[in-house]
Amino acid sequence: MKIEKNVRLGFVMNEHGIKVKRCCASCAFKDYRDDTRYCTQHHEEVGARARCRKWQMSDGLKNAGNIN
Repeated sequence: MKIEKNVRLGFVMNEHGIKVKRCCASCAFKDYRDDTRYCTQHHEEVGARARCRKWQMSDGLKNAGNIN
């Protein structure tokens, strides 16, 4: 699967009504290795504005806006 770089970003809303960018920066599969963003699904370095079809919202962003 191809990672698209510097694409026009889409947005999704989490369950609390917070708008989240659909990109590697907000992805659940993002990790950091040697101070660079790394995709654990594609096993390669990625930029913040990259995205792919395997994108999933990170747990922290799923809960953004929760007041409990």
